[in-house]
Amino acid sequence: MKTYKIAVIPGDGTGPEVTAEAVKVLKAAAGKFGFKVELTEFDFGGERYKRTGETLPDSALDELRGFDAILLGAIGHPDVAPGILEKGILLKARFALDQYINLRPVRLYPGVYTPLKDKGPDDIDFVVVRENTGDLYTGTGGISMKGTPHEVAVQSAVYNRFQVDRCLKYAFEYTHKHGKKARGKGDKNTLALCGKTNVLTYIYDLWERAFHEMGKAHYPDIARDYYHVDATCMWMVKNPEWFDVLVTGNMFGDIITDLGAMIQGGMGIAAGGNINPEGVSMFEPIGGSAPKYTGKGVINPLAAICAAGMMLEHLGQEPAGKAIEDSVKFVTANKLKSLAAGKMGYSTAEVGDLVAQKVAG
Repeated sequence: MKTYKIAVIPGDGTGPEVTAEAVKVLKAAAGKFGFKVELTEFDFGGERYKRTGETLPDSALDELRGFDAILLGAIGHPDVAPGILEKGILLKARFALDQYINLRPVRLYPGVYTPLKDKGPDDIDFVVVRENTGDLYTGTGGISMKGTPHEVAVQSAVYNRFQVDRCLKYAFEYTHKHGKKARGKGDKNTLALCGKTNVLTYIYDLWERAFHEMGKAHYPDIARDYYHVDATCMWMVKNPEWFDVLVTGNMFGDIITDLGAMIQGGMGIAAGGNINPEGVSMFEPIGGSAPKYTGKGVINPLAAICAAGMMLEHLGQEPAGKAIEDSVKFVTANKLKSLAAGKMGYSTAEVGDLVAQKVAG
């Protein structure tokens, strides 16, 4: 029986509550599909930072490299200034573990409200592949003459061809395996590059040339398209059914995936993976720590549960991952009154029970 070593970082605020439900469902899937999970919990987050001044020490990164995957709850503490935990834990882990892909499914589940009029689950069903270690997030730049009228701030978007190529390869391979044609929709899988070639004429010239060169040489069966990022935002609202798989840089990906979360029903259902295909990957709900709901048992755990399903799919347990997603769909369609905190009709733990029971069958 296969055993997977999973590092669990519940984090801050409601993170431990939603993580507990994700673990509950994870164990149900393991029992149903015949594998084991060995869980090790770490206390990285705001409380530890307040006690010790540590965010994510280098020794912890060495330890995390020994796991098959990482399940993260949420990072963000009201007593810690913005940026400290995000940079010190999330970005540090992504960069140090070379999690160069951020994978974000944008799927509207049955029974979930979307603010888009006349759109349903068949319309909102695409995936964003976001490059996760380059762009403006490298921290390249600085400030001079700070605090004076002549202050200058520079932060540069940085990419090399190696980073672009490996992200595009992942996106093409993902489209080949998981695109809409592969899921029984449409006539041809389509990968679209989201950029800004008319203004960012260096960065997205590199992306566009690499995109078409790779597609022509190695993926002739996949249709290629291109959208400016501003047009992408417009069409995500007006015609989300046009999209299959999108690939983009770090900053644009950060923006359009939050828009994606809103059209799929909100942060409470949005999950993502920070993926190193050759190393250890980290899966998390997209929403924050929601400190005002901490300890009340009212927060929606479905995004964390979906993150656990993504993790299992990534680890090769695809039937188990699909069972979790199908069970979440069943619960949203048949059980919940709303995804909003305190309005679900069930407590946080009861929602986890509903999904786990459905998975266990």
